[in-house]
Amino acid sequence: MPEIIFDTCVLSNFALTGSLPLIRTLYPTSAFVSEMVVLENLRGIQKGISALAAVRTALNEGGLQEISLLHPEERRLFENLSVSLGFGESSCIAIARQRGYVFACDDRAARKEATLCGVRLTGTVGILIKATRNGILDLKKANSLLKKMVAEGFFAPVQRIERHMVQ
Repeated sequence: MPEIIFDTCVLSNFALTGSLPLIRTLYPTSAFVSEMVVLENLRGIQKGISALAAVRTALNEGGLQEISLLHPEERRLFENLSVSLGFGESSCIAIARQRGYVFACDDRAARKEATLCGVRLTGTVGILIKATRNGILDLKKANSLLKKMVAEGFFAPVQRIERHMVQ
């Protein structure tokens, strides 16, 4: 299974709906976050969004692994991207590009930059579809989670996950 690096928004969608364990089920040893995403998550917790503490718990329990920008190429790309993107997104794209990870992101601008860098993408809806394809969620539960995520502020590109999406 390819490694996957998550941005703050995707993790927040799952944390805010109590469905972050789904990430561990789908990616038991290959789910990563950058240190910048960890800091963004901490900022959310400090602003009173207590459900985001689930991300910290996942880090402490090993369901997510925190990684840093290590290579000079990663740092250079991070610096270039951070002019127009947030630090979390920029660090994730830089790491994904250098290490061949999939980038889990819902932000249109970040997805565009990642595509230009040759980074493979998924997002919240893609993860729900994957969970349904793998038999972890049924279609009804996937749509229920999507609806909860939208109620929490997720601007989903679809209103429902349809059967043809998971076949």
